[in-house]
Amino acid sequence: MSEYDVIIIGGGPAGLTAALYTARARLKTLLLEKIAPGGQAALAWTIENYPGFPEGIGGAELMDRFRKQAEKYELEIKSGEVVKVNVSSEDERYKNKLEKVVNTEKEEYKTVALIVATGTRPRKLEVPGEERLIGKGVSYCATCDGPLFKNRKVVVVGGGDAAVKEALFLSKFAEKVTLIHRREELRASKIIEERAVSNPKLEFIWKSIVTEILGETEVKGVKVRNLETGKDLTLETKGVFVHIGTAPNTGFLKGVVEMDEEGFIITDENMETSVKGIYACGDVRKKLLRQVVTACGEGATAGFAAGQYVGKWKDKTKI
Repeated sequence: MSEYDVIIIGGGPAGLTAALYTARARLKTLLLEKIAPGGQAALAWTIENYPGFPEGIGGAELMDRFRKQAEKYELEIKSGEVVKVNVSSEDERYKNKLEKVVNTEKEEYKTVALIVATGTRPRKLEVPGEERLIGKGVSYCATCDGPLFKNRKVVVVGGGDAAVKEALFLSKFAEKVTLIHRREELRASKIIEERAVSNPKLEFIWKSIVTEILGETEVKGVKVRNLETGKDLTLETKGVFVHIGTAPNTGFLKGVVEMDEEGFIITDENMETSVKGIYACGDVRKKLLRQVVTACGEGATAGFAAGQYVGKWKDKTKI
């Protein structure tokens, strides 16, 4: 079993920032990422509110810079999906001296401190036709799939920043973008809302929800219900892009650390969870604002706090 001072699960902005801090502190650090470093931020076609880039920067480019900077300090990065975390006390004399064992599908690792930065995944509509047509017109990432819908009619479901930004991106390719929102006004920031309202390719259907996605082998349309009148309409479309919020990737931690009712991890101001030596940062935390810039701040705090914990672990007299 490989042993580390710190293991970080998740390679998005929070995880890479935490890794930068622990690696620079000369702690033996392993970063485990399910797919590739960058997280969902790498899928953003442009990030406009990260300080220092007044013209904006592509998400993939920004995350590549994060990765390269962390790797300068001998950070080890491995691919693998974590399926289980165990916490055990090796010596009853040291109640806080907890070892963490991290299991992926193929490997097992032991660490002193653990930082969870696994982020979130898109929530689904949970309507008929959605599962059947994923990858056949149903998508949760306009940056990934938008170019496939050139000169076609598409639908975006949602009304927050993510949904409206995706609608604006899709307008670069699609013939028309219809945004369906259950409320009567957008929840996006004002500057994003202004761009959307002034975009001639965008149309809005308010106070409505999608009740079914139509098509057998590809998306043909959607059924939409007005929440005030109860009336249904069928809308022709080739693509359905869903952006109705996110759910935390914390299934592997069930029963290990304290979470809220949605599965977001609860931490203190030092990013420490209910278990000593386990920290959480980024979108996976219960918090107000989920942005790249807040993820970085939390990653720095988690990395620094984990380093202090490892120092106390190595000097038992301070535990």
